[in-house]
Amino acid sequence: MTVLTPVQVQRRFLFLLGLRWFPVGLMIPVYVLLPLERGLTIAQVGLAAAVQGITVLVLELPTGGLSDAIGRRPVLLLAGAVNLAALALLGVADTVALFMAVFLLQGVHRALDSGPLEAWYVDQALAADAGADIETGLSRSGVVAGLAIAGGALLAGGVVALGPAGPVSALTLPVLVAVGVQLALLVAVAALMAEPRAARGPAALIASARGVPAAIGGALRLVRRSRVIAALITVELFWGFGMTTFETLMPVRLAEVVGDTERAAALMGPVGSAGWGASAAGAALIPLLTRRIGAPWTGFALRLAQGVTVAGMAWFAGPAGVIGAFLLCYAVHGAADPVHSGLLHRQVDGPYRASLLSLNSMVGQPGSALGLVLLTAVAAQAGTAWAMLIGAVVLAVAAPLYLVGRHRPPVGALQDGVSPQPAVG
Repeated sequence: MTVLTPVQVQRRFLFLLGLRWFPVGLMIPVYVLLPLERGLTIAQVGLAAAVQGITVLVLELPTGGLSDAIGRRPVLLLAGAVNLAALALLGVADTVALFMAVFLLQGVHRALDSGPLEAWYVDQALAADAGADIETGLSRSGVVAGLAIAGGALLAGGVVALGPAGPVSALTLPVLVAVGVQLALLVAVAALMAEPRAARGPAALIASARGVPAAIGGALRLVRRSRVIAALITVELFWGFGMTTFETLMPVRLAEVVGDTERAAALMGPVGSAGWGASAAGAALIPLLTRRIGAPWTGFALRLAQGVTVAGMAWFAGPAGVIGAFLLCYAVHGAADPVHSGLLHRQVDGPYRASLLSLNSMVGQPGSALGLVLLTAVAAQAGTAWAMLIGAVVLAVAAPLYLVGRHRPPVGALQDGVSPQPAVG
């Protein structure tokens, strides 16, 4: 295996991360509006999308353990293949059942994709330099992800604005572009992601897979024995619920204030692009803020601020107010993610990193599924603004959890059944 320098590791990580998130940007303008165009109601969209959260809930820990057991690269290749199938089906889905199948596949993809690339980067960075500043590296990844999503959303908005291409509707065109980008990502992961593997072949695969239960158990023991980790993954639970407001309901809210679905889809391209640009800016500023007041207090302030911005999206009546609040919300969102990830990474060392990341992602899925079902139902009955206000409150309520154990040192690795020391309880 080629030995990579720290600079090469970071460049490959950021390049792969950019390719990973570009298709997400392409989906922003059409994610909700496409099924609405094909005859689904907003409540049916919420029900179908909840399948993704349930799927991730079931598969998150086993796939995280699989990444720890057999390696990050094989799991990411499998994740990419599943996402390619999901995007292809999305291009033709026109019933509730087919959209449920799309979200099922996307749930499998998200469970497989959650953690391996980031864990690969952190492992390689710490192997090259045990004192590496991973928070700054993670903030840079937030910048790249934000810019990639912004670029994808901007391109999607432009494609939608050009109108249909023959029998293909304008809202379907970004899906076809996303298929091409996903193919490029598969090739890039195969070519660029190097990791040591002691053995190969079917016997090695079976032996590695037997390590999955141990990896899962190690992550669960970390949560049980650390109040800090338990608090951080509880934040993720509330965060998953609240994200429904700006990920799913925002296009619907914008369509309400502008009075036209296709115009809202065209607007969501540049608006989504600007939002993720704001997210990248927020991530870039985080190292300065965390050095000044510390990561726990930064997380506390950002979670409160995000609740306020979501409430602004609900309260403001005109397009300018809704869009302005949305941009501020995404700036806070981009800043909060590396803070949360950095706090989590500092709590674990050793072989269970990807499993803990998967566990963190997993607990957000019940919150996301509940948010999709409950908030879309509220939006259908009482209006999108009321649904957003509920989500804003849930986001803000999680803020004090960042302050749990803020004076405690991080937990060490759980290995060979030894309890982590000393920050437990």
